[in-house]
Amino acid sequence: MDPYLDFSNKTVLISGAASGFGAGLAAELAKRNALLVISDINLEALESTRAKLDSEGANVVAIACDVTDESQCQRMVEVAMEKFGHIDIAINNAGASHPLRKMTDISTSDFERMLDLNTKGVFYCMTAQLKQMKQQRQGVILNISSMAGISGAPLMSAYSASKHAVIGLTKSAALEYAGQGIRVNAVCPYAISGTAIGDSMGDSTDRFQENCAATNPMKRVGTLDEAVAAMILIISPANAYMNGQAIAIDGGLSA
Repeated sequence: MDPYLDFSNKTVLISGAASGFGAGLAAELAKRNALLVISDINLEALESTRAKLDSEGANVVAIACDVTDESQCQRMVEVAMEKFGHIDIAINNAGASHPLRKMTDISTSDFERMLDLNTKGVFYCMTAQLKQMKQQRQGVILNISSMAGISGAPLMSAYSASKHAVIGLTKSAALEYAGQGIRVNAVCPYAISGTAIGDSMGDSTDRFQENCAATNPMKRVGTLDEAVAAMILIISPANAYMNGQAIAIDGGLSA
């Protein structure tokens, strides 16, 4: 196997692994011999992901995790240590959006939910992961932000705010822990097929992606495989000098 893409004996934690980016990453990392600890709040879908990986020979553990509960984020790290004895890579992917609304029409509960899930959830996961990685003096964290985390996002202000905060956490941790062999980056995907973000916004996924494609320089949305490929390259053991970055996966939109 190409050493740039060899994850043999690397323990990888993935939150939100029941579908979308999380499930795609788990499948690709399993092919590259990673040791997987996957989690999600949707237990039925998570078990389906785990069973598929297991049938293909993956070394995988699945655990329920609501990332808005700090103790459950800590438990995910504990399970990884109990099973594999170390954690090498953590991908903080769990998140959601809210219905498309102008800022004055966004409910307080929706705003708080975005902060709880998308921001506090990443913070809780990172603090648990960093404590262990500090002891090991090595580790890689990849946080899933969004294009809405590096630009304004009309009708998505609460989501955008929560994803901007993810980049703030990413860059701050990257500076704080670089001297201890830990690197922290984020990715900022635009519209990606194979995810249901349009549905979560109260719009149809097809219509949402059609609108995004029309305004994109490449005149299309990205595929799940394309987004996952970029993430794999970022967390590659060979990519050892990239730190504190928020990488857009957007077909050139941010250019």
